[in-house]
Formats: sequence, C-alpha cells, structure tokens
Amino acid sequence: GAEVVFSVDCTKLKEHFVPGEREFDRIYFNFPHCGRKAGVVKNRELLACFFRSCAEVLAEQGEVHVALCNGQGGTPADQPRREWHNSWQIVAVAAGAGFVLSDVHPFKAETIHGYKCTGYRSQDKSFCVEGALNHVFTRSTPPLCLTPVSCKTQLGSQKVSFQVPQVLVDKINRGFLEVNSSHPVRTIKEKLSAGLSQAFPLQNLSSCLPLLHQGPPDGVCHSSLFWVTLSPGEAPSTEETSQELGNAVWCSHFGQDTDRNVQGGCPIPKQFYLRPSLLPQARAIIPQGAFSPGTLHVLSGPVFRRCRIAPRSTPVFHEMLVVLAVSRGTENSCIQLLVENIKTTTSSLHQAVSGVKPSISLREATSFGTEPNDFAAFECQLGEIQHFLCVGTDPDPSGSCVGVIRTDELKSSELVVVSASLNLDLLAMLLCGISDWRMLWTSDRRFLQQFPEGELRLFKSFSLYPPSYVHDVSFWVADGEEFDEVAFHTLARRVSGEMVISIQLRDSFQQPGTGRRSLCYRVTFQSCDRALGCREAAEMQLRFREEIQQHLGVTLR
Repeated sequence: GAEVVFSVDCTKLKEHFVPGEREFDRIYFNFPHCGRKAGVVKNRELLACFFRSCAEVLAEQGEVHVALCNGQGGTPADQPRREWHNSWQIVAVAAGAGFVLSDVHPFKAETIHGYKCTGYRSQDKSFCVEGALNHVFTRSTPPLCLTPVSCKTQLGSQKVSFQVPQVLVDKINRGFLEVNSSHPVRTIKEKLSAGLSQAFPLQNLSSCLPLLHQGPPDGVCHSSLFWVTLSPGEAPSTEETSQELGNAVWCSHFGQDTDRNVQGGCPIPKQFYLRPSLLPQARAIIPQGAFSPGTLHVLSGPVFRRCRIAPRSTPVFHEMLVVLAVSRGTENSCIQLLVENIKTTTSSLHQAVSGVKPSISLREATSFGTEPNDFAAFECQLGEIQHFLCVGTDPDPSGSCVGVIRTDELKSSELVVVSASLNLDLLAMLLCGISDWRMLWTSDRRFLQQFPEGELRLFKSFSLYPPSYVHDVSFWVADGEEFDEVAFHTLARRVSGEMVISIQLRDSFQQPGTGRRSLCYRVTFQSCDRALGCREAAEMQLRFREEIQQHLGVTLR
C-alpha cells in the first residue's frame, strides 16, 4: 500500500513531492556514495546537499537515518576510528544544515527483510557492511537571537529597571526554582530542604531577595562582577546614594557587559551590580532580628559571577544558602549535624539515580589546595571559610567543591551564625551525569523531558559527538596595562552565545627592544545542545577579533 517514487534526487527532495507530502517522519539513506572512486571530499559534499534537502521536507520531530560503512563517519563510535581529515565528518556536515546526531547504533542488514547491499564501485556487487553504523539525526533548536532585555527589580524602597548584560539575556528570569518547575536544580533544592527539615525547624526566605546590589563590595574582585546601569530616570535619589557614589568603583575594562559610559570626558562610576552571592543579603537580615535562633533559614536564587570559560565554571548558577543561629560553643556540633544531613540526602539522591554511592567529604579550608574551582575561589573572597563540601563521582572521584561552610559571630550577642552555601547547578551536574553546565540552561525541550515531574535521572545527551572548531587569535597588549583574562573570556561568551568551550593561552612573547607583549590564545568553539557548523564558528571568530580590539584595547596581529 505504499507509494514508491523512482529517480529521486536526494539533494532536491522537495521537488519530488507536493507541499502536502513534505512532512516526513523519517528519511533513510543507506550507504550514500557518489559512485566509483569518489574521495571523502566529494562524499562530504553529497551529504551536505542531502542534509540541506532533508531540512526542507522533514517533520519538526522527524529523524534522518544515515548508514555508513565502518570508519566513514569519523565519530568515536567508529572502531577503529579514522583520522578526522580522512573521514566523511558526518556530524559537522549535518550541523551545517541544522541537525544534531542524537543516536548511533550498529546497522544490521540481516534484520531488514529483503535487504541486499549492492553498488560496489557502481556495480551490481555487494560491499562489506561489517561494523557499519546507523546515524540518527534530529533537528537542532534554532540559533538564539538575543535582543536587548530590560529587567525590573526592587532596590531599597523603589522599583528600578536595568539593562541585562547580553551574555545573561537567555538566563535571566528562567524560573527554574519556581513551584511548577521540573528542572533538576529545583528537585535537588526541594530534596535537600526536606532532609534538613527533619533535623531543624525550617523557614524559606527567598521571595524578597533583590537581584541588584549597590557597590562597591568589600573584598570582592570588581572584574568578577556584572556591573549594570539603571534605566534613565530610575536611579535612586542623590540623597539615598550619595554615600555609595562617594565610594563607587570605576570599571577599568569595558565591553557590552561593562559599557564605557562617559560624562564630561570621564567614565561614569558604576555602583550597581547583579548579586554574586546571597550571603550579603543574609548578613544584612541577621541584625534586624529576622532570624530565629535554632531555626534553619533557607535562601535560594540565581547568582551571577563573571568567570573564565570551563565546563564547570558557571557565570550564573542557583545558590542555596542555609543559615542557622546557635548558642556560642554549640556551633561545631551544629555544623556536624548540618553537614551529615546534606551528605545523607546527596548520597541517597546519587544512589537512586546511578546506583553508585558517591564520595562526599568535608575538607578543612587550610587543606583544600592551591587550585580550588571557580565557585570555591570566589567564595573565599566573601569571607573566611571553615570547611569545603566536596562531592566525588566518576570520572572525578577526588571530588569537586559544591559548597562552603562558614561561621560568623554576632556582635553584642551570645549567638553564632552557621551558614552553608551550596551550588545547586554543580550538584545537578554531578548527580545526573551532566558534563557541561550549559546543558542546564538549554532551551531544547528534550532536556526537561528526561526529568518528568521532577524525577532525577541520569542524563542522556541528545547531541552526540558535537563537532569542535579550533581558531587562534594573537594580539599586542597595550603598553603598561595588565590584560584582563576574565573580560576576554566574557567577550567570548557574549560574541559566541556561549558556544566557546575552551580558551587556552598558547604563547606569550615579549618583543626585544620595545618590550611590547604579545599573547596568543587558542579558542575552541563547540555547542553542547545545538548544531554549530564550521562557517558559523568562523563568523564568530571574526566578530570576536573585532570585539576584543574595540573593547579591550589590544592590537591584532
């Protein structure tokens, strides 16, 4: 009962079907080949044209199945694997048409009734299909079009608006912790709260936390903060802010996220920044008597920190801060009870998800090491830390810092405040086997579909073996200026829309005689959730070069 159409050009599929018949659920192409002794380049071109043609006739949730002989695809699934330049580079080719590889499995000709593989060198001869693989491609989410966004928040006694830094446009107000959310960060927060409520009376204080702080902050590196400018006419009155203005910090690095505002030929001092932690707000509430001794108070919400690019370095994450006021002399026993409760809940969640008990340790601040992760390093700027909470899972059993424990003495009081700050995003990555923090923020609905009704599961990527593209950039640094790597990385995030996975310093050179300093960085573009083609990556690299020259005052080489 099926309709069979002959002489179909795989590169012009829409020409063979009327508009009402162009919504195919599946398109199969078994062992494509240009014929005779065509090399890998011609066969890549064939696949590129085929995938572009598929994009015109495939249903939104459809699949494209391509079977290739062993080694042709160039993915790690091929055993043995060919050199990349000698393969058909199928994942990169498909990405150019907006497809991601969502599954790959052995091609078993014997299970297909009546199937016979012929066409060896364009002849009626069979060819070897041992080790052949079937590659299943699906549509990627479209590229993000990030338009400027204005956000409203409470600042003191009034409501103000501010321009969201472009690098955070798709991450502001996502509502991951709201009641109707099934996101794993909310599930983990609720599970931890439920466990803690069995040991302590518990109260949530997250509903009234402002997004903005008024600076400058004490002890915090200013280049780690997202400074913002209030919308015209909405800044607090001069009387309210005169003290802060007198102490305001002047940004030394400029970009779209730290705009060069000029008034009378001088930079305008910036005084407002997105909250990098919930701890200052907790410390502000404690003296007001809002904290009941013996009650565990829970604050949670997204916090924002400019940082270098790395798989677990997050410019925004969800913090869960638990605060407990106890009598002086009992703080150590309270810390032990608090930590044991967190460890028990975390261990139980990890065993339920993966069946394996994780390694959870509490490390003294003095023995943590010289190279803590970005989360721990920033926490050290906020004040003295007694302990680091580390969770170790395969393939990193040594542990990654996901929380810090502090104690603060209250002046004129017999109370000591014990607080624990937890990075819910890092916990979600470790518990659910998510290797890249960017996946937590994907707009692809296939992510949340894996966590129905807030159930925690091991995450299975819907974009396998994403292609990566390596570009180098070298430049002269302005004389007498220290190069700000954090600003450099932040520009890369903004220009690429978080498509840069790695930035490595390859070479540092000082010119004899002049003393000029040159830096060379290797920038690797790779997406974790959507298609990224080589042409798009090259365009990002060109824009990145323009931006660093314009905003960081360097001279390109």
